[in-house]
Parts: sequence; structure tokens; C-alpha cells
Amino acid sequence: MSRVGKKPIKIPEGVSVTIEKDKVSVKGPKGELFIDIPHEVEAKQEGEEILVSQRKETKKGKALWGTIRSLIANMVEGVSEGYKVELQIKGVGYKAEIQGEKLVLKVGFSHPVEIEKVEGVDFAVNKDIITVSGIKKELVGRLAAEIRMVRPPEPYKGKGIRYKNEEVIMKEGKKSVGK
Repeated sequence: MSRVGKKPIKIPEGVSVTIEKDKVSVKGPKGELFIDIPHEVEAKQEGEEILVSQRKETKKGKALWGTIRSLIANMVEGVSEGYKVELQIKGVGYKAEIQGEKLVLKVGFSHPVEIEKVEGVDFAVNKDIITVSGIKKELVGRLAAEIRMVRPPEPYKGKGIRYKNEEVIMKEGKKSVGK
């Protein structure tokens, strides 16, 4: 039995959930999201909670049960509160700025790196902090990871782009041998 799948999903105030045959749509103050549910899993609303269960005890149903429950819970949280990931730029001369619909990173390459804005995700830049926010957890996380991959933090001086609370393990530099 799935421990995650058994948990009910609480519906906060201001969020409405519509469950049709194989589709769940969630509408809230930040937007609207929907998901198609596989035939092996079923969702039903009881009062202010959503319950996810298997239709039949199958191997595929067991595999999808907890996953679908987590996806619906992420949708409910996304339309009510939204998701936000903060990245920090460290390095002399490293900076980020927004030009129209693009995030432009100047992080030590001979050219600036441009990252296109994805629909439903917003950028914000405040000094050396880049904020990626939106209602879809997957898109926010993926875009933040793509930004970090442009210049990951290096282990000797710590220069690069890192998540805000990420700790980079620093290596010791070369030691000179004294004779």
C-alpha cells in the first residue's frame, strides 16, 4: 500500500476542484491547472478533501497511485500559494538582468547567455538574487536547474550560480612544499 497515496489532500479556501471521469482540474487565485488521470487510479472529492485510490489492485495502479496523489497536491498548492526558487550569483563581474521576455546572464563567458521565459513562469532579479516563480512546480524547478547549469558553482573559489541556501563544498588549493 502506498503511504503517500493514502493521505487525503486538503482543499484550501478559494480553491475549487472539478473531478470528471479521467480529468482533475484545480482553479485558484493564481491560476488554473489540470491533469489527466490514468485509468488505473481514481480521484474523488469528499467535502474539503480529495481522496486518491486504485480502481483495481494492479502493478501499474500501485506504481501510479502515490505519484498521481502528489501531482494533484502540487497543483492545489501551486494555484493557492505558487512556487518560488531563488538562485544566487557569486563572482566578480557576474550579473543577471531581464531584457524583455529573456533572462540575460553575464557569468564569465565571452558572450551573454540568454534564457527564454517559459509560459507560466516569471523571472525577477534583485542584485545577485534571481527568483523563478510560477504555479507549476515542475516548470519552476526545471527552469531553475537550467539557469544553475549555465555556470554551476566551482569548488575552489565558489564562483557560479547556486541555489540560495546551497552549501558548496570547497576544496583546498595546492600547497607549496617548503624545503
